[in-house]
Amino acid sequence: MHPFGSAMKAGDVDAAVDLLSDDVVFRSPIVFKPYRGRDAARVLLAAVSQVFDDFRYVREIGAADARDHALVFEARIGDKQIEGSDFLHLDENGSIDELMVMVRPMSGALALADAMTAQLAAAQAGRET
Repeated sequence: MHPFGSAMKAGDVDAAVDLLSDDVVFRSPIVFKPYRGRDAARVLLAAVSQVFDDFRYVREIGAADARDHALVFEARIGDKQIEGSDFLHLDENGSIDELMVMVRPMSGALALADAMTAQLAAAQAGRET
């Protein structure tokens, strides 16, 4: 398993973020415009670690020394079961410079969007107090 997958599986967001390049591009399954930078990715990864239940990677696609990896996962959001993939691209230094997440089915993607909106709003409110 790629170290990013191991970190996320363990719920260690800091270890996952440490694998990202400073200018990582994070492509969410929920919004069109990509998020840019390690700080933005940290917020999203922390939020998703709170909204996914029973998160597990079920498969990795790509050779250990390749610059592209696909980590296939399953999780639950409330009563919605989802399947998805984290697509990683590594730069010449081995840091993740692009992270694209895709999920299915549509009902799961909608549940993810709702849960992430609520989680990010709660995190923002906590920073403002």
